[in-house]
Amino acid sequence: MRPGRHRHLTLAGSVTGAAIVALDGTVLTIAQPAMQRDLYASFAQVQWTSTGYLIVVAALLVLAGRLGDRYGHREVFAAGTLGFAATSAAIALAPGIGWVIGLRVAQGLFGALLQPATLGMLRAAFPPDRLPMAIAVRNSAIGLAAAAGPLLGGALTAHFGWRSVFLLNIAPALAIGVAALAVRAPAPRDPDPDPGTGVGTGVGAGRLGLTGACLLAAALACLVHTLVEAPRTGWTAGTALSLTAAVAAGGAFARHQRIAAHPLIPRHVLASGTLTAALAVLLTAAAAMFGALFVGSYFLQEVLALDPLQTGLRMLPPAVTMVVGAPVAAVLLRRQGPRRTALAATALVSLGMLLLAGVDRPTASPVMTGAFLMLGAGFSTVMVTATAVVVQRASADDAGVSGGLKQTVMNIGPALGIALATTSITLIAPGLAAGQAGGGGPRWTAAAFGGAMGPTLLLLAAVAALGVPAAARLPSHATRR
Repeated sequence: MRPGRHRHLTLAGSVTGAAIVALDGTVLTIAQPAMQRDLYASFAQVQWTSTGYLIVVAALLVLAGRLGDRYGHREVFAAGTLGFAATSAAIALAPGIGWVIGLRVAQGLFGALLQPATLGMLRAAFPPDRLPMAIAVRNSAIGLAAAAGPLLGGALTAHFGWRSVFLLNIAPALAIGVAALAVRAPAPRDPDPDPGTGVGTGVGAGRLGLTGACLLAAALACLVHTLVEAPRTGWTAGTALSLTAAVAAGGAFARHQRIAAHPLIPRHVLASGTLTAALAVLLTAAAAMFGALFVGSYFLQEVLALDPLQTGLRMLPPAVTMVVGAPVAAVLLRRQGPRRTALAATALVSLGMLLLAGVDRPTASPVMTGAFLMLGAGFSTVMVTATAVVVQRASADDAGVSGGLKQTVMNIGPALGIALATTSITLIAPGLAAGQAGGGGPRWTAAAFGGAMGPTLLLLAAVAALGVPAAARLPSHATRR
């Protein structure tokens, strides 16, 4: 197959796979109340249809990337998409909430296989100078899917029931999975290795490092469980125990990385200052961005008393700027280099947060619109820049592991930001109620939330600003020569 045609097919598969995963989460959020009523489930059970999936995905992303490095990203991508389609069909036929939760956990396994492979395939198919634009197109598709998810989910649930949202992804997942198996890729070439990344070390042929994989999976699963459950239930003995287990498993994993003959993550990957800097920028920006979206959504619904549809429309600007801004970010990255682009984007996220912190009722609409536009543009640019650096600077042997690390950060960052925002408001708001019936999590009065919103957003702005030193460590040139 001609290289140009193969690149187009690879980009189409990567974009579709990434969009399927993004769409799945947002349509499910809208469908969960109907699912709860239809299956006579508790609020906590319905929440686990999201939490169980998220924990499994976060725990297995790095191992999935390593599998792609060893056995081929195209094969792992096909397994992930076909498995995702099969579990989606099974969930649509599930007779009870227990089946839905179990199948969502299984779907998390296939989602973990799918995500790093979308980046690994791009790394293998595109030369360094064209890779940022391919990543930008992928990020635009993610933003579009995330924006369209609530609208599609609401329409499907209203007319056909909650089961219909799981039928939405079956056809495209089957199509790209079969195409990935049918299309033969040219042999990957890495003619211009980045110094210090370990190209040609034969990592793909090494052992998988299953002991390290189990330790890392346990650490990430406990960490994500803590970050997801803490905003809902508060800091209880269970969340404290989960956090302690995450720290213990993380320490054991770090020790195993140092002494193992075949570590899960090649040592030269973690030793790369460029990769760790890019991941740090992405983590801080994601935490700040999603924490701000949580705060903004709560302000619109509980303080301004808007309904969910009106709230969704008010929060469209970040999604729109993510879709439109990603290709612009790729152009900036090529012209200005990762360092300047990331610094400017981090500053934009921080400024948007500061603007949002000054919102009050009389000026809420125009100020929030401007703040959301700045946040979306800044975060989109951070995503394109950090992803391009992580994938582009990785060797062909390590593209999957590097992509898995990046996707792991994108799972932990939002959960961390929401947990920080909830904890901050809980500590500051004087009118906090301990919770709501059914385990629905904390509730605040409008006055209490309004008083806590500004300081919380200032805290999130400080989190975003923590990415500045990491951004300054990124390379000054966009592509390798």
